[in-house]
Amino acid sequence: MRNDGTLGKIKEPRDLRGLNFGELSRLASEIRNLIISTVSINGGHLASNLGVVELTIALHRELDSPEDMIVWDVGHQCYAHKIITGRYDEFSTLRKQGGLAGFPKNAESPHDWFNTGHASTSISAALGLLAAKKLLEKQDSVPEKKSCAAAIIGDGALTGGLAFEALSNAGQLGLPLIVILNDNKMSISPNVGGLSKYLSRLSMKGKYQRFRQSFDSMVKRIPFLGDLFFDLIVRLKRAVKAVFYTDNFFVDLGFEYVGPIDGHNIRLLGEVIRDAKNLGKPVVIHAITQKGRGYGLAEDKPETYHGVASGENAGEKTFTEVFGAAIEKAAAEDRRVAVITAAMEKGTGLTSFKKAYPDRFFDVGIAEEHAITFAAGLARKGIRPVAAIYSTFIQRSVDQVIHDVCLQNLPVVFALDRAGFVSDDGETHQGLYDISLFRSAPNLTMLAPAGKEELEAMLAWSLSDQNNGPVMIRYPKDEAAFGNPAFLQNIEKGRGVFARRNFGNNKSEICIAFTGSLYPEVIAAAEILERQGLAVDLYNLRFIKPIDEEYLTRVMSAYELMLFAEEGIKAGGFGEFAAELCVRRNLLCRVKVLGVLENPDALGKRRELLARNGLDGEGIASSVLESVTITPMPVLPAKVYAEV
Repeated sequence: MRNDGTLGKIKEPRDLRGLNFGELSRLASEIRNLIISTVSINGGHLASNLGVVELTIALHRELDSPEDMIVWDVGHQCYAHKIITGRYDEFSTLRKQGGLAGFPKNAESPHDWFNTGHASTSISAALGLLAAKKLLEKQDSVPEKKSCAAAIIGDGALTGGLAFEALSNAGQLGLPLIVILNDNKMSISPNVGGLSKYLSRLSMKGKYQRFRQSFDSMVKRIPFLGDLFFDLIVRLKRAVKAVFYTDNFFVDLGFEYVGPIDGHNIRLLGEVIRDAKNLGKPVVIHAITQKGRGYGLAEDKPETYHGVASGENAGEKTFTEVFGAAIEKAAAEDRRVAVITAAMEKGTGLTSFKKAYPDRFFDVGIAEEHAITFAAGLARKGIRPVAAIYSTFIQRSVDQVIHDVCLQNLPVVFALDRAGFVSDDGETHQGLYDISLFRSAPNLTMLAPAGKEELEAMLAWSLSDQNNGPVMIRYPKDEAAFGNPAFLQNIEKGRGVFARRNFGNNKSEICIAFTGSLYPEVIAAAEILERQGLAVDLYNLRFIKPIDEEYLTRVMSAYELMLFAEEGIKAGGFGEFAAELCVRRNLLCRVKVLGVLENPDALGKRRELLARNGLDGEGIASSVLESVTITPMPVLPAKVYAEV
């Protein structure tokens, strides 16, 4: 139900123009209260959204969305945008299955021009939208509409190399692009005085622009000295700007620059955005905002309240926590061990490591490509670097992994957190592609621990002198199982271990081979099948590559049915390799592969996503039952593990 406050009057962005500034201030407060109450129940990104409420209101009041195209970088600050653009009634469904996504999604609204979830993409996307608009209007011989595109990018996302590539191209093309630099780490410093504000605003006024164009044209026409004098004038203008601007990087790239300005002053923001649109050329608006604005806890600890969880993983230690403790132990034992992360210190469990070994901790910002090549440089000189990056973000550095690390066979360890399904954040944050992407990478070893002891052992093995090449360890955002004696078995390259095996008269004819993250699910499946009278062995692959083919062939030959279950995209995954091996070796066993189909519906909790894709205990058990031709027999309790 819509409320009776100011928010209840907003059905679409143009309704903002009918509100006075007092009403707009109340609207900002109501939006903040709605975001806080919803995120406290559903989880989500809190501090980043609270920081851009006034900026979002000003944008939609002055621009004509969707004719003016608004692109949010990363997208974790788009909640106010969703509320204003007609999704207020659905906002309670945020991040729930079948509800609103936590990031921009063009299937939801024409106001969401570009789906996002990863950083540093907004300027490139917005520039592409503008270039396409201009091209289509020219091809159709229609008058160009005076519309623009706005890219809202944070100071953190601006560290990504893609953003700088786009800025360079934008200045060259000269299209009406408004880049709003949402700076939420700096305060407005004393040197931002009246003169600086006046000069930065003046540079966007039409009269100034017409005068500047006429003056430049006149200077160029001066006989003999025109070009020389013009170059002198350009250098003089840059020198003058440098006196008044703390940064003129954007100006040098061909942008007009305004700021820093108060990013919570709706009136001022509106004036600047209006001037920027009327200018019709590239402009950077530098807005200072406060992350977590309006919620004391988030203002004091914006990093802590950047993302609010909705209650999962509250029990045993998570894989992330196990990794954090294990890498700290490794660093204590070997001074060559160093860690690199890309603005994900807390998310990858490295806060304690940073305090213990600050000289061996490198946070490179949102720059995954640089992180990997930087790690390669460290390794080339004798350091044992560990790059701790989410699976979904390692996609951004495929070339660096292959070209800079794998082809040189450098001992870089990739710790891929959030591998497999990830709760709540939708398709952009799923760690489902790493197996398919990197199984073909030369010299690379890929490991998948099933529990605490295996992750600790795999990390130690990867950093030891037994290994002299690149290693990728993938593990989920979930609690880490522990205590199975199979987890303690020695690591043998290319070989897995049995997490559960039956012997005697009830010897299994069925084996489920799995990637480590699915250990709880295959245990549940085995118990379900036992109640159906089917004995099932469970083979923990451990290695996704390389594979000891002779050993795996012996394992597969012992069964009538081999079911391979992996928490990753089925196409190009381990199961396809196993099926090919079966054909190539003329094995008699039947092979069935369970994996994730392309482009899955990915909004929901991890357990829901596994179930939806047939990878929970019931789904795996059902797949076995659909495939068996074996007569069920009484099943005795199985031993938890055994070696081949």
